[in-house]
Amino acid sequence: MRTSWIAGPDDGRPGPALVSVTDLRLHGLADLPGVYRAARRLAADWPDLDGAHGLWLWVRPWQRRCGAVAIWRDHVALSGFLGAPAHVAVMRRYRGRGTVASSVWEVASAVPDEVWSRAAVALRA
Repeated sequence: MRTSWIAGPDDGRPGPALVSVTDLRLHGLADLPGVYRAARRLAADWPDLDGAHGLWLWVRPWQRRCGAVAIWRDHVALSGFLGAPAHVAVMRRYRGRGTVASSVWEVASAVPDEVWSRAAVALRA
């Protein structure tokens, strides 16, 4: 299951972009609702987030997995989000409650449907 596309200020901007895929595998199901609510709160700021094309949040509750597929202008924009106080607070709160895997790749153009297709394959692996 995934959310609809949550557009950022760079949505539709032509040119190369950076894709980040995050996969959190929680040790216990009890943490999943809180993690998902925290992700939704972070996503609420997406329309104003510098360098963000957009993202989807996704969840597979039966596997205790959730995460995000985001498209960024560049590494600077992604780093800015990762270091933002709100993101750091969420990561600290849930540290040790699961394992996080992430991948990043560049695309010639930020076409959401194409990005999701490639990310979905990566998440199935």
